[in-house]
Amino acid sequence: MKPIQLFDTASSTYTYVLMDTNTRDAIIIDPVDTQLERDLQVLREYGLKLVWALETHAHADHITSAGQLAELAGAKTTAPAGCGITTASVQLKDGDTLIFGAEEIRALHTPGHTAGSMCFVWRDHVFTGDTLLINGCGRTDFQSGSAHAMYHSLTQVLFTLPDATTVWPGHDYQGKTSSTIGTEKASNARVAGKTEDEFVAIMAALHLPPPKRISEAVPANKHSGLRHDAHVVQGMQMLPAKAYAGDIHPKLAWDWVQSGEAVLVDVRTDAERAWVGFVPDAVAVAWKQWPGMASNPDFDAELLAAVPPDHKVVLLCRSGVRSVAAAIRATELGLQAYNILEGFEGDPDDFAHRGQLGGWRFHGLPWRQG
Repeated sequence: MKPIQLFDTASSTYTYVLMDTNTRDAIIIDPVDTQLERDLQVLREYGLKLVWALETHAHADHITSAGQLAELAGAKTTAPAGCGITTASVQLKDGDTLIFGAEEIRALHTPGHTAGSMCFVWRDHVFTGDTLLINGCGRTDFQSGSAHAMYHSLTQVLFTLPDATTVWPGHDYQGKTSSTIGTEKASNARVAGKTEDEFVAIMAALHLPPPKRISEAVPANKHSGLRHDAHVVQGMQMLPAKAYAGDIHPKLAWDWVQSGEAVLVDVRTDAERAWVGFVPDAVAVAWKQWPGMASNPDFDAELLAAVPPDHKVVLLCRSGVRSVAAAIRATELGLQAYNILEGFEGDPDDFAHRGQLGGWRFHGLPWRQG
């Protein structure tokens, strides 16, 4: 059994999808924000339920879509505990395992590229992120990197795996797709046959320029790729003002609803509204729906039927991802559409719990459960 390997040309990043072929439970490793639709389409094509979105580290060259996959596909986010990705619902330690169906994947703490970097072992495969590359390794000169730690991670952790273990790297710049532990142990140009001092000298002499997106990517990736400032949607790209009417505070949205200026539309799933709570005066028009978080084919018709002429529509979701996408679509349909900032549950706190950092409920606005 092999993983599905996907590639982002702009950052030369490999993303991996693994599945249990019986239950169709799946995980994704190192997803990229600009490839969100591609990854969702892969899930649909294979009939997969995304259980986990994994990060090998906090990336400096691209922004993850992990937070969006949690919102749109129902996955739980997980990240190495030492990477400071506080929004991840699971903080992994060395040796921890994640279950998907009857399959499991094991975390290996492999510091060096960053202090928290991890690799993941599944069956006879290892997903090495920016730790071990094909005939190379990740840089160690920034973001808590250490050449000494990298040498230990390569020689004392990864190279102790069976030689036949397939290596699936986080990047490649020459079109190579995989290798083996045996091959890298014998011929990797940076580490094979090198002493620790020799390796450290090689790494110190690289003098690489900083990643082009580091100042943007690292802060975003510390929050699973989600930013709740104005006009942010898939890919974290700044949208033109005409994309939708704007972003408003939950209290202002409620004032508009009470005054009759606007219709409140909740775009969460039926299950979310039942489990987490709902706003009594909101119209339920799901953007995506279980099973599989498939797009609601009747969204356009249901939305247009819910909003009378000359009324605004204010759109609410869990945290402000689906409601932005829905606001853009509503604008395309000719409506004056606003995204409600913070969503129903607000942002995750440092323990990945919602309900304490903003959101409809946090501000004491009307809602019910059950």
